[in-house]
Amino acid sequence: MKVLKFGGTSVGSAARMKEVASLVCDGSSKVVVLSAMSGTTNSLVEIANYLYKKNNDGANEVISGLIQKYYEEIELLYAKGETKAKAKELVNSHFDYIKSFTIDMFTAHEEKAILAQGELLSTAMFHYYLAEQGEKSALLPALDFMRIDKNQEPDSAYIKENIQKELEKAGEAEIYITQGFISRNAFGEIDNLQRGGSDYTASLVGAALNATEIQIWTDIDGMHNNDPRFVEGTYSITNLSFDEAAELAYFGAKILHPTCVLPAKVNNIPVRLLNTMEPEAPGTLISSQQQKGRITAIAAKDNITVIKIKSGRMLLAYGFLRKVFEIFESYKTPIDMISTSEVGVSITIDDDKHVHEIVDDLKKFGTVDVCTDQVIVCIVGDLVSDTKGHANKIFEALKEIPIRMISYGGSNFNVSVVIESQFKKEALNVLNNNLF
Repeated sequence: MKVLKFGGTSVGSAARMKEVASLVCDGSSKVVVLSAMSGTTNSLVEIANYLYKKNNDGANEVISGLIQKYYEEIELLYAKGETKAKAKELVNSHFDYIKSFTIDMFTAHEEKAILAQGELLSTAMFHYYLAEQGEKSALLPALDFMRIDKNQEPDSAYIKENIQKELEKAGEAEIYITQGFISRNAFGEIDNLQRGGSDYTASLVGAALNATEIQIWTDIDGMHNNDPRFVEGTYSITNLSFDEAAELAYFGAKILHPTCVLPAKVNNIPVRLLNTMEPEAPGTLISSQQQKGRITAIAAKDNITVIKIKSGRMLLAYGFLRKVFEIFESYKTPIDMISTSEVGVSITIDDDKHVHEIVDDLKKFGTVDVCTDQVIVCIVGDLVSDTKGHANKIFEALKEIPIRMISYGGSNFNVSVVIESQFKKEALNVLNNNLF
């Protein structure tokens, strides 16, 4: 069995849903994971923000706009009047549920319940369309098998046990449809896998079912060797290793959610990145196979903050880095890169929500400097320590660009540098010219 995930753009309209249906209705058994229709989650976030501010009129205005949007797509999606009526009733019930929060107290728990409605709507509407077309499909409610634990990590054993139960309840079908992104937490409340989590859902479902392949369908024909928004002549990479894909996803390649690689890697399930707009394109196959001696791709991660702690007391002081890391841990702020010397340590973060508190806490260890508007440029490939010449090519290309930090040796698949954002386009292009 294969697992196929389609993002918000792929199911963003009636026309797109019909195209997805043509892709999945091929006679083979599969699980289809769907995101919310494009734009829906952003509108639901907007509704939640109004409700936090007790601005019910603002919330109701956005709700009305969404209902109208769904009504228009329903008219285009279905041919039969009875299906249209059923779909409109579905839309009304979900938005009546959202409207109920204008009456009661609104908290983060209610916000997560609201955000779940987009996926619940898109999957039900797609299920109705397949039924109208005479296709045998079944809904697998993600809220009945997808669960995260107290640390916000997926409960893999629970997912594996309960998705099997849902498959048994659903009975025999060609296409099993489920929601991406949404889950329950350890307390049974509606929660989610964070933005981009539909990729993660597909990977977790694939692992739970020991799928033959996980397919991630987007509007791009696979992972590119560089960012096509800034570099001309990029191309889709035919094959990637799991490690290369994880590095690229984490350091800026938007086509794939970083977390989705691990469950596939652990279970050795190939992941294929495909384009709904060009379904005949080969895309990118991610597997355990590593191409030796190759520099594969370049990615860039924006909105990086560099924090530098200088301290004469650091020299030979055991426990210093542990104390520094504990501060970041206390504010749940991940570190991207780290560079050390005898008198200082530089750290990068991409989440500056608590940067002021972190800096205040770090000042007890020494002088702290903060530099914002930085970019991590990541070069990915087979960069094991005995490979010759790659470092020279990389740094020769960047010789005219000021580099703030370098990370080399932390991974066999990644060399990263930190530069100011104003040099991003130039760096991507000179690297592209020198490496490919």
